[in-house]
Formats: sequence, structure tokens, C-alpha cells
Amino acid sequence: MINRREIFAYVKEKFDTDPDYPWFKYPDNAVLRHNGSGKWYGLIMNVPKIKLGLSGEESVDIIDLKCEPGIVSLLKNEQGTLPAYHMNKKHWITIVLVSPFPKEEIYNLINWSYKLTE
Repeated sequence: MINRREIFAYVKEKFDTDPDYPWFKYPDNAVLRHNGSGKWYGLIMNVPKIKLGLSGEESVDIIDLKCEPGIVSLLKNEQGTLPAYHMNKKHWITIVLVSPFPKEEIYNLINWSYKLTE
């Protein structure tokens, strides 16, 4: 389990990235942009569980990360992962932050997503 503050601290230290909040209507949704290309390498959102096909009425924090299609295919069956929410499902994966998906694996996927957007 991981939270958005831990992710923001990690990407600040590793890539000197600050979250960008581009949507007035969704002030908690944060984009992580590659410093060189400006491309997104991550998107953190707070989404109602029902929109993700999960049970419950509350909302959860998720992160969308860019991956190679083969990795997306492997990860889609892991607990805590979902098809990409609002992104290309072939190249992106969604991870529910309050899931048992390992924190170190999330960091590895963040690193890979950053590399893919160079």
C-alpha cells in the first residue's frame, strides 16, 4: 500500500518532478510530467470505486502508468491493477494505491514509465 504523498516525494527526489494540477473541475487529479519532453508519465486521480468496477461507494486514489504492452498484459491479472482508467489500455495500467500491490513494484513501474516518455 502506498499513498500519493509518498509517490510525490519519490518523483521529486528521483526526477525533480512536481505534480501538475491542470483541471479546475478535478483539483485533486495530478499529472506527473517528464521534465524533458513534457509528456505524462503518471496520472494520480481520486475516482469512485463504482467507476472502476469495484464494489463500494467511496472513492480511491489510483495511479495510471505507461508500460510496454507485454508488461500491461502481465500486470492486468495482479491484485490491485486494473485496465487503464481514461488512458490507452494497451500502453497504460491503473494501480489502486490502497491495494496490496507492492510499493517497490510501483516505484519500478514509475521509473519505467518515466523512461518510456523520454
